[in-house]
Amino acid sequence: MRRFPRPPAPRRLRRPAGAEQPAETERPLTAIERFRGVDEYRVGREWRRYEGTAQRELFRVLRERFLRRHSAASGWTLDVGAGPGRFTPFVGEGDARRVAVDVALPMLLGLRERWAATLDRPELARSDARALPFRARAFAEVVVLGNAVGFAGEDAMPLLEAAAEAVAPGGRLVVETAPGPGTLSRYLRRLPGGAVVRLLHAPLAAVAPRVTREGYEVFESEDRTRHGFRPIGEPELKERLSGLGFEVLEAIAVAPGLGGFPERLEDVRGDPRSWERLLTLEEQLGAMPKARQEAAALLLAAARPNGAPSGRIK
Repeated sequence: MRRFPRPPAPRRLRRPAGAEQPAETERPLTAIERFRGVDEYRVGREWRRYEGTAQRELFRVLRERFLRRHSAASGWTLDVGAGPGRFTPFVGEGDARRVAVDVALPMLLGLRERWAATLDRPELARSDARALPFRARAFAEVVVLGNAVGFAGEDAMPLLEAAAEAVAPGGRLVVETAPGPGTLSRYLRRLPGGAVVRLLHAPLAAVAPRVTREGYEVFESEDRTRHGFRPIGEPELKERLSGLGFEVLEAIAVAPGLGGFPERLEDVRGDPRSWERLLTLEEQLGAMPKARQEAAALLLAAARPNGAPSGRIK
């Protein structure tokens, strides 16, 4: 495999005190323009988005567990829209060689600064995800988290197809999208905090049917499409990947049960046994079709079989 382009040497990037806001333009910025213009402050904010509270930890750990289930044991792996590298260490395992791509230089510099010394450093490439600077079918695993697809707006499908085109025969593609505003279990919500903690000590085979029977409350949400956002549901995602020769292996909603209830999650995290069982319960609930329809975050893993056709859908 050829060597990948590296960003310039790290430099200090600070948000100037009292910096003026950019002048208004006649048209809204595209997704690529917005993400290319991030500064060090936003890099830190993105890193902290998955730490500090039980809710953030839940969102992070469920993504890490999903990546572990679908990670490549060897070969080259690619993290598209890697940001400051929060999930890059989980893209591939063992002898896998990692490559991280982002359109924003400050994000790549943040990744370099935060990278664990115990892991081999990934190759870094500053690039538009719609036109990746690598040969087709080069990677055993390609990951697109953070709903970079949805934030790409009208370029959502070209970005998805560019990522899919990079997957080698026998390799895997992991994608995150946001089909809806998110859900909350009616059953778990009506129980007091202490009762939820005690409930999670019971066999999960008895808990999950109760949650499913009472269903979910869907959060209210503004029309995100007016900001250029592209909600992509599971049926559309599966159809597009099927047309590209992929087979879907797993699709789950992220934390459809208690994910939208931060106070209750703090209670559960205080009991290590209940917390560990909640992670398993959320995965079981997330695999059910009703939870996936309005999920605030949907994780999907697909495989390109050996001998599958390549090329983008026209």
